[in-house]
Formats: sequence, C-alpha cells, structure tokens
Amino acid sequence: MKYTVTSAEASKMLKKILEERNIVLDNERQSSVFNASLGEDVESVRPAYDYEETQKTLDSLNRKIRILKHAINCFNSSRTVGSTGMTIDQVLVYIPQLTEMRNKLYDMQNRLPKQRTSIGGIGSNMVIDYRYTNYSVEKAKEDYIRVSDELRKIQTALDVLNTTETMEFELPD
Repeated sequence: MKYTVTSAEASKMLKKILEERNIVLDNERQSSVFNASLGEDVESVRPAYDYEETQKTLDSLNRKIRILKHAINCFNSSRTVGSTGMTIDQVLVYIPQLTEMRNKLYDMQNRLPKQRTSIGGIGSNMVIDYRYTNYSVEKAKEDYIRVSDELRKIQTALDVLNTTETMEFELPD
C-alpha cells in the first residue's frame, strides 16, 4: 500500500508497528514454551502458539520497520529546516547541543561576580574565601537569551516541517 504522510505521521506509524512487534514477541515469549507437571495432561495446558505463523508475522513487521525507517531517514537527510541551512538529521544533533549550551549558560548567568564560598580559621584569625567569575555575567545572560531564542526558533521550524511536508513510501499489507 502506498502512503503519503508527514514525518510526524510516519513516526506515529513506526511507533504503532514497533508496538505490534513487541506484542508478538511478548506473546511468543509467553507461549513458545510452557511447564507441565508429571502426570498432567500436557495438551490441556499447552498454550496456543504457531511457530511458522509467528515468524511470518515478525518478518512482515520487521520489513515494514526497515522500509519506514529508511523513508524517515531519507526525508530527514534531504529536507532543510527553515532558514537554518541544516537538514533535519543535522538539526536533530544540533538541538541537544543547543540545549546543553543553554543549560550551561543558565548556571553561568545566575552566578554572582563575587561570592563567599567558605569561612575558616580559629578565633581572630578568620579567613574568608571568595569565588570570582572569570567572565562577564552580563555576556552570559545575553548568550543565554540568544541560545534560548535560537533553540525555540529551530524547534518551531522543525515542528512546522514535520507537520506540513510529506514523504511517500510503500508498505506491504
């Protein structure tokens, strides 16, 4: 059957097929072997299981998964996200990098330029240690805003692309 779907729809289809495959595998694990006590009628406790039919089903599902993942990979490596100049697969690497940078900058922008870290000593010989930032806290705040805005912009552009542009592929029945 031929499909023309968005990337978001293809991902949902893939998730559904993976769930179907997991159900078949779980059923196979539960019914491909069984226990029976000595003297018990083995046929009365034998679960329903058809080895050949199960393998055919798994082969079919695995083939659909390969086809669908290939279509998604081709889509991701050939579509450019907004005005980024990057393909989806590049953006999928860039987003975690931006997220990590944003999280680091969040901590850096919230530091005080000078902060007391410890007080030590005995009696009148007290020693106070300070930690100083070795960068501009203001610049870290500006960079945090810039990186956060860029992350939101790229995520939105990716969402738009994933829900509007389509791909085509054929899946066997």
